[in-house]
Amino acid sequence: MSRTSPSTVAEATTTSAGPGAPGEVAPSGPAPRARRRTLTPGVRLALVSVVVVVASACFLLLFIRGGFEFVIERRATMLGAMVVAAFTQGVATVLFHTVTNNRILTPSIMGFDSLYTLMQTLMVVVFGGEVLARTEGLPKVIAQTLLMVAFATLLYRWLFSGRFGNLYVLLLVGVVFGMAFSSVSTFLQRLLSPTDYDLLSTRLFGRMSNVDADYLPFAAVVCVAVGVVVWRRRFRLDALTLGRDTATNLGIDHQRELTIMLMLVALLISMSTALVGPMTFFGFVVATLAYRVTGSHKHQFVLPMAFLLGLATLVVGQFVLQHVFYAAGLLTVIIEFVGGIVFLFLLLRKGAL
Repeated sequence: MSRTSPSTVAEATTTSAGPGAPGEVAPSGPAPRARRRTLTPGVRLALVSVVVVVASACFLLLFIRGGFEFVIERRATMLGAMVVAAFTQGVATVLFHTVTNNRILTPSIMGFDSLYTLMQTLMVVVFGGEVLARTEGLPKVIAQTLLMVAFATLLYRWLFSGRFGNLYVLLLVGVVFGMAFSSVSTFLQRLLSPTDYDLLSTRLFGRMSNVDADYLPFAAVVCVAVGVVVWRRRFRLDALTLGRDTATNLGIDHQRELTIMLMLVALLISMSTALVGPMTFFGFVVATLAYRVTGSHKHQFVLPMAFLLGLATLVVGQFVLQHVFYAAGLLTVIIEFVGGIVFLFLLLRKGAL
């Protein structure tokens, strides 16, 4: 099968998707004058970008108490962590929805959060709670990321190279591994002393305020590299949403693209989890909002929108909780709670995965 250029894939996907594509405005709806007043995806991206810039400026510069340089440095580090978390979670979830052709599933179904919890628990069980503080640093983040990516690589290669390997078996195995990791972690945590368990529990929740600034350059390099790869494949991602047969007819190696996207998802989720901790439903929430707000199925709009909405959610939520309710540490807890409710609502309304 001969390969096609990205522009050819873009034209073909636009023609094949037609008015029935997810998120597209049907031509037989409102009157022409009303359609002309509908904001284009580019304008919506620009508006959300303005909101993100204003919210970030307010978060950095308002309500400064104490030393200006110290406060700005601390807030800039938190903002950097929010940028990384929004990019990794938002982009990874959209990619996962594309390759699975299902907008209910989340990347956490593959067991990455459970694997991270198990790794932290094993460290405390073997070396004691103080090891968490002694091993903090960039090498630990890199080691955890590489370990989780290696787990995903072995899993994908084993399943996709098998005789009966397919995406549904992969998802099923991911669920089983996640449940197994969670069960082992829970059992081991019951054996810990109260002091060690308290030290461990601080690592098992998403955190923005405890991120070391030394981690951010490494995370930024990973995010930029993944972003470049994904952006160059945005038209192929549009084709993947049309299904295996259509994508293959357009000259795309479906299994190869599927494997590459899953590896990128594994890298992004592993980086996010190692840097800021598990965030199960955050990516699901911002991806769901991105589909609604963008008004288009094209990944050149959906991917940036997911990132911007994720960043806006974190920045605005942190600002409000920190300066209005004085409960800055509850941001990730609230996001996960709301995300779980949204997930259950969509699941019950759809009736199936």
